[in-house]
Parts: sequence; structure tokens; C-alpha cells
Amino acid sequence: MSIKDLLLEADAIQVGVDIDNWQDVIRQAANPLVNKGFISQNYGEAVIKNTLEHGAYYVFDEGIAIPHARPENGVSRTCFSLVLLKKPVSFAGSGAADIVILFGAQDSNKHIEEGIRAIVDLLDNDVRLSSLRAARSKEEVAALL
Repeated sequence: MSIKDLLLEADAIQVGVDIDNWQDVIRQAANPLVNKGFISQNYGEAVIKNTLEHGAYYVFDEGIAIPHARPENGVSRTCFSLVLLKKPVSFAGSGAADIVILFGAQDSNKHIEEGIRAIVDLLDNDVRLSSLRAARSKEEVAALL
């Protein structure tokens, strides 16, 4: 299954989100995945705890954040959530990001690495990034992916 298929199945594309606190951004990104039963409520909190302990190593210069935690923190199914913020938010003192993809891997480091690689490959395109940032609806985002 592709990232697009997983996002659509989870109904996990959120566009134009206006939140200025990184912890609340992570919780917002986790909500649709919790609602579908793909991750537990604990998973989002584990991502926040991880960030506080280890920093926001998942924020990239292009303004993309890929927050995640270990599978044992409550992932029942590999999943993705995409949040496009109205304005960039700094994650625990990191550079700011306006594209946030919360990722939950069902098992092992291999799946985490594969999932992050798939996201980076998907977004390693300046035209696609600009188009995503200009998108105003879930349907527009789905068409771009």
C-alpha cells in the first residue's frame, strides 16, 4: 500500500491547520490515527516525550517534520498522518516546519527506516512541496500525492 493509500484510508490529511504549539501539532496529527485505532493515544505523547529527551531530529531544512516513536509505544498498524500548517512551527527549538507527517511503524527499525525513506522520496521534489503548501483541500493534497 502506498503512503497516499494509507493517508486516505486513515482519513488523515489535514489542511490549513492553525496551531502554534508543536506538542499540539503532534496531538492533532495523531488524532485521526487514534480514531481509526491505528495508534494508541499514548503514541502521540511518546513522540512528544522523545522530542523533549532527544530533540527534534526529525525536522528537515525544507520545513518538513516527520515525528515518530518506537512501535512499542502503541502502533497497531503502519500508518501516516499529514498536517499542512498555516504557518511554520518550531519543534522544541528546531527549525520551523509547516509540513508534518506523523509516522507510525508497526514493527522494527527496518520499517521505520523504510517509512521515512518513502516520505523523503515522496517530498524530495520542490514543485510537489510548493504545490502541497498551496493546497487548500484534502482532495487537492490527495491528487498531488
